[in-house]
Amino acid sequence: MIMMMTVPIYRHGLLTIIMTALHVVAQSVSLPPSFPHLYPGIPNTQGDFSDSRAWQKYFEVTDALPNVTFPLTRSYAGNLPVNRPNHPNNTLFFWAFEKDSGSLTNQEECGDDPWVIWLNGGPGASSLLGLTLENGPIHFAPDFSAIPNAFSWDKAADVLWVDQPVGTGWSTSDADAFVTDEDQVGVDFMGFLSNLVQVFPALATRPLYLTGESYAGTYFSTPHPPVKVAKIAMGDGSYAADETVIYPAVPSVLETYPQLIGYDPDVLKYFQEQTHLCGFDLNLTYPQNGILPTVVPPVSDIVGASSQRGSGSMSRTQRNMLLKRTLRHVERAEQVRKREVGRRTKRSAQAQRHREVLKRDLTLRPNGTIDPFYGCDTFDEMVDYALNFSAPWAGNDLNGFDFIPDALDPEALPTPDSVGVFLNDPRVVSAIHAPTSKNWTWVFTLEHGYPFGGGFNDGIPMNFFSQLASNLSSHDIPWVFMSGNADGLLPHFGTEVVIQNTTFGGIQGFTQRPSTPFYDSQGNFAGKVHQERNLTFALFAEAGHTIPAERPDASLTFFKEFILGCNPLGTVLPDGTTIGGTNATLAQSILPAYRDPIFFGSGTIAGSTVAPAATVAAWEAFVATADLSGVSAPTPTGIAAGKNP
Repeated sequence: MIMMMTVPIYRHGLLTIIMTALHVVAQSVSLPPSFPHLYPGIPNTQGDFSDSRAWQKYFEVTDALPNVTFPLTRSYAGNLPVNRPNHPNNTLFFWAFEKDSGSLTNQEECGDDPWVIWLNGGPGASSLLGLTLENGPIHFAPDFSAIPNAFSWDKAADVLWVDQPVGTGWSTSDADAFVTDEDQVGVDFMGFLSNLVQVFPALATRPLYLTGESYAGTYFSTPHPPVKVAKIAMGDGSYAADETVIYPAVPSVLETYPQLIGYDPDVLKYFQEQTHLCGFDLNLTYPQNGILPTVVPPVSDIVGASSQRGSGSMSRTQRNMLLKRTLRHVERAEQVRKREVGRRTKRSAQAQRHREVLKRDLTLRPNGTIDPFYGCDTFDEMVDYALNFSAPWAGNDLNGFDFIPDALDPEALPTPDSVGVFLNDPRVVSAIHAPTSKNWTWVFTLEHGYPFGGGFNDGIPMNFFSQLASNLSSHDIPWVFMSGNADGLLPHFGTEVVIQNTTFGGIQGFTQRPSTPFYDSQGNFAGKVHQERNLTFALFAEAGHTIPAERPDASLTFFKEFILGCNPLGTVLPDGTTIGGTNATLAQSILPAYRDPIFFGSGTIAGSTVAPAATVAAWEAFVATADLSGVSAPTPTGIAAGKNP
């Protein structure tokens, strides 16, 4: 069995009751049905795709796309069934772009060439976000005009962007057949692949590179997949529960970007103290010393935070640690903003006034106790602090907090919603054989319903990836983790926690700290890379949650050399030496960005702010001498600015 990002159920005490209640409420949302459109020329062998030439001709995109005035490689698009019994309308939508003319259809000449599937996360986010905003060939300018992407991944391989699970983006589903768990996602995906390789028979034997981002979770639930998986690569992934990958990382996020707290040492100390009091201070060693525990915040803290509002209201910790995590893992902050708007609308005026009262003066931080309002939700507390007290975020709503270097409020165009202007154009709908029974939306929301019926199983045990690693090793499948240094949504520290707690190749975690620099095609510093025992980790400097969008050159270079290729840079050899050498500057776990500008504006960049040199110097002096257990010492200046170390 070959698995990728399985998310098993892991519930604990009071959390089980809350999650069950949320699931029941979400199930009351009625989702509308949708179904694929049958366009002229469709073969008469519906349900049977063995006549590959006829189906290739049908799926080929031949009509001109509006406002696309530049050449594109040949592409194919449409819906394929997932083979769900009694649900023929359950389909997944794909848009495939060839690297070269005929490379998808010529089995004889391209038999060993790689092909790629890209999946966005959510869960329930359309992968056409990746196509139009990240690593696909069609991008958009702020005026909505289409522009070519010089760093599109189809320049290196045939790439398919697939909307999944059913009902996502242009994918379709019967009203009573949306997925209820990740197991069904995997079964559906296998059904889709079995039909895909009938339409494009060469893909059955060519090496598949399965790539994705954030909650791009799917897995192969059969011992005989219809494809030949060569490598799995995931960017800024949701690999475990928030208590593992988000909350323990808050101090490292603040040390990386002290702009969020106005370079105030007392505030960093406060968040470090909260991390310790909540049991989030996980210590990474190389090699790792023992198994890191699955972190569960004390139930007493959940109850205590609730009592601050009275017995009739759910605590912020309960609500945020459970309900909001169903919304956190989408690709852009717009979804987080929608969640926040809904939450604040429902909050009573009394609770809002109570929130204002509980705002802290810095003289009360730290005070040795868990915050009575936030409980152990240190991530939301960090965000709220920036929005209340730290320029240039202060005064914004969550519009102004997505990727850390960006304080735009509202976000600059193009946004995921603005991409819908193009994808819902009737000419585009017809050209790519998309359904006419629905409009394209970039993600499921609480208004539109949600994958899994709202029951979001986010409590992944810390030992899960050891099972996955063993599974991949038995099939000799390498895997790649990529993180953006500026990703405050799923920080890289959480990824490193998962790696250090995973046994692969018979050893737990990496034996050495990642510290080998890599560069983009122009020789600019791109980050650091490390490889041991078939596992690769790359930390991209100056990149947030969507690496291909923010470091396109570095992303494409890494894709060519480390995902499709076998660049040995950063590989630890049996004698302990590292190919490409090690760098003491990069051996620290943090790439500091406290000299980086923070951009601000309303819908477009109006300017940027940089801290005075004296402020930066004072901060450097503080972190160089402070006792910040669980938070690394600073690295020398210049790294985060993209300069060669």
